[in-house]
Amino acid sequence: MTAGDDDRTTAHGDATPAHPVDHGDPESPGTRDRTPRHRAVLIAVVSTVVALAVFAVALGLGPREADLTPAATDDERTDATTGVPSATGPAAPSDASGATSGPATEAPTTPPRGPDTPPASGPRFEEWVDEVAGWLDIPRRAMHAYAAATVTLSDEQPQCNLSWVTLAGVGRTVSDHGRTGDRAIADDGTVSDPIGTIEVRDFEGTVVSQPGAAGPLQLTPRVWREWQASATHDTPDIQDLDDAALTAGRALCADRRDLSDGDGWLAGVSALHDEPLFLHRTLATANVYGTVGQDGDEPHPAVLDAVFFAIDKIGLPYVWGGNGRERGDQGFDCSGLTTAAYGEAGIDMLRTAHTQYHSITPVPAGEQPRLGDLVFYGEPETKIHHVGLYIGNQQMIDAPTFGQAVQVHNYRRPGDNYAGAGRPTA
Repeated sequence: MTAGDDDRTTAHGDATPAHPVDHGDPESPGTRDRTPRHRAVLIAVVSTVVALAVFAVALGLGPREADLTPAATDDERTDATTGVPSATGPAAPSDASGATSGPATEAPTTPPRGPDTPPASGPRFEEWVDEVAGWLDIPRRAMHAYAAATVTLSDEQPQCNLSWVTLAGVGRTVSDHGRTGDRAIADDGTVSDPIGTIEVRDFEGTVVSQPGAAGPLQLTPRVWREWQASATHDTPDIQDLDDAALTAGRALCADRRDLSDGDGWLAGVSALHDEPLFLHRTLATANVYGTVGQDGDEPHPAVLDAVFFAIDKIGLPYVWGGNGRERGDQGFDCSGLTTAAYGEAGIDMLRTAHTQYHSITPVPAGEQPRLGDLVFYGEPETKIHHVGLYIGNQQMIDAPTFGQAVQVHNYRRPGDNYAGAGRPTA
């Protein structure tokens, strides 16, 4: 798999200059006022995941060669067979409209910033856990475990810069925070029924779960043997989310890793599980959690529904004109994914990138996209040819091109032809 798809060009392959973008000016149009309480929550929650963008590159999510031919249900779609990758590189991303753009691999150059941690204890800690857990559909007891492990590791290994969003990203990806199979997390942190190895298959049917993994964080025997720890028991329990979170944190921080560095973050999460599908979904989920934490306001419910729908589709193959398996196709093209994501959230949109650009509320020029915004590429007056779903931290989820799967990409790079963003929930 080649990375990213942000070097947007016209249908004829001519690069156009990047549009200027405001990268976070607090006085930019559209910035919301925050009460002192929200500022306090922001300080407690902020977990900058800029470093995660560094590895939003090739992670092997390309489908098998047999899957590279797009769906052919009408004459317009069969024309897209000319887009199969050549030996010199992948074909350009294509919307159902047929317009294309070129690939890219560069990561953002924004310097990584170390994450802050939740408050250590007391009423402020409880308020933070209750509020953020409620916003993000994370069980309160699970959020308590992630936050407590973060506080412990920040004292034990401050150079590690472990963030709760990484632990929570792992937790949602592997077991929905321990809720797999209608389980629940008890007040003491244990799951209602022990969790053995959860079999996970990719969209080709290959088993990608790890043999012997167990518990709400699906820790492998090796990780548990080397790093098991407990803050509350004499004997660590892999089925106890407090113990699992602390053990996972120590494995992430091993070898004096700095998780605020992209390479360090990737090495740490890979130590838990190096399957590309797991890495991309954990990255995307951590971006969403961190973005909500930094914003300090409850996100629109439809936004979370849309972005988590897209996260769950990571790994599906690109299919030109594809609308997903729910609609009888093996995968998505770019606007098929955004249409399906917001359809799942109860918001109907027009089908192509060009019509979406011209039919939803535009984000003011120069304003940074928000979580759930659609980001567009092309020429507004002639052809918008690509669209992705913005998940924060300069990242989007998109269906990039033939031979690649739905995945996480940087949404900007020098020389792209970014056309702007739109807000389906406005």
